[in-house]
Amino acid sequence: MLSPGRTVSSRLLRPGSWLPLRLGSERTAASSVPKELIKKRELEKDELRPLYMDFQATTPMDPRVLDAMLPYQVNYYGNPHSRTHAYGWESESAMETARKQVADLIGADPREIIFTSGATESNNMAIKGVARFYQAKKRHVITTQTEHKCVLDSCRILESEGFSVTYLPVQKNGLLDLELLEASIRPDTSLVSVMSVNNEIGVKQPIKEIGKICRSKGVFLHTDAAQAVGKIPINVSDSRIDLMSISAHKIYGPKGVGALYVRRRPRVRLEPLQNGGGQERGLRSGTVPTPLAVGLGAACSIAQQEMEYDHHRVSMLANRLVSKVMSELPDVIMNGDPEQRYPGCVNLSFAYVEGESLLMALKDVALSSGSACTSASLEPSYVLRAIGADEDLAHSSIRFGIGRFTTEDEVDYTAEKCIQQVHRLREMSPLWEMVQEGIDLKSIKWTQH
Repeated sequence: MLSPGRTVSSRLLRPGSWLPLRLGSERTAASSVPKELIKKRELEKDELRPLYMDFQATTPMDPRVLDAMLPYQVNYYGNPHSRTHAYGWESESAMETARKQVADLIGADPREIIFTSGATESNNMAIKGVARFYQAKKRHVITTQTEHKCVLDSCRILESEGFSVTYLPVQKNGLLDLELLEASIRPDTSLVSVMSVNNEIGVKQPIKEIGKICRSKGVFLHTDAAQAVGKIPINVSDSRIDLMSISAHKIYGPKGVGALYVRRRPRVRLEPLQNGGGQERGLRSGTVPTPLAVGLGAACSIAQQEMEYDHHRVSMLANRLVSKVMSELPDVIMNGDPEQRYPGCVNLSFAYVEGESLLMALKDVALSSGSACTSASLEPSYVLRAIGADEDLAHSSIRFGIGRFTTEDEVDYTAEKCIQQVHRLREMSPLWEMVQEGIDLKSIKWTQH
């Protein structure tokens, strides 16, 4: 376990390295050096590693999860589907225990939990599987414009197969308009897919109310809960959720494993994406990786025990970060609804500062300008554009991810460095200078040469 009193100076060193971090080390301009070369140079430096403030991208594995997994990596290595000897029985028992731990966290029956390789596979299975199974009578799917890319891409695939997909806009606070959702449901709608907590801006959708609408209309509800499970209370029965995607590495578990909840009553049917030995109720053939399933189960069990404490602590740290930054810097906008949100995901736009420039200036803090799945693109975040953010503000956003192992020292250091670098970058910006002189930038007619 990491020490609760860990300070900024105790960050992990690269193996064999005891050199101090050169905070003022020079960085070659990104415009003149390929990005891959910059990455190579940074990784080859013998320095302290950056602080980790990107908990929406992934989380470090909880040491207790690793402890639970290790025996199944070394001693209990049987195939959980081997029914003729003790090696198989041991692994099967561990797998079923993990299935129950996942189910208990979300108020489900263990038979409703299907192990997958992660939330991307779960989302693909749910959306394509339900749409294809019911396509004889229903060929319409509804989702929102702010979903994770794997949901949007799955819907695009369905469109190429002749399905009709409605991409609902969200309001400026990032929340879905429930009246618009209800009006969009048609007699041939088979599925509504809405994420529980947004991975870029942390907004919590009103899943309980959405579930009520869907159930009254006889439409299945799928929710991508990768950013919500283990962080906020979720009960699939109370919220009338029919399918739900879960990822282990977002809740301090191992990478490469997740789960899909599939309701048994009223029964949800889906066409499998993967065929073979018929494991996982025939919905997901292939040998279940016992150590990974055990890790997911342990992560869910720990999350269930510590959710209230984690939420309280993460809320305190997030408030500390936001108040420090906003008290020192003008023209900072928090994206997404200020109340209906998961506090550990803080997305701030710093007006008159380029987000990529700020990320490079804050190289001793691991942050991102949006989803890790799309951060290689220099296009502004489609989530921020969907909530109506101006293109310049969408380009100036930074996502701060706070989690179980984040310390107060790390939050304070991040806030101070952020304030310092935003001041520096704004002093270099002609736009900031014009604003200080009282010029309305929107009134200027820019010309191209």
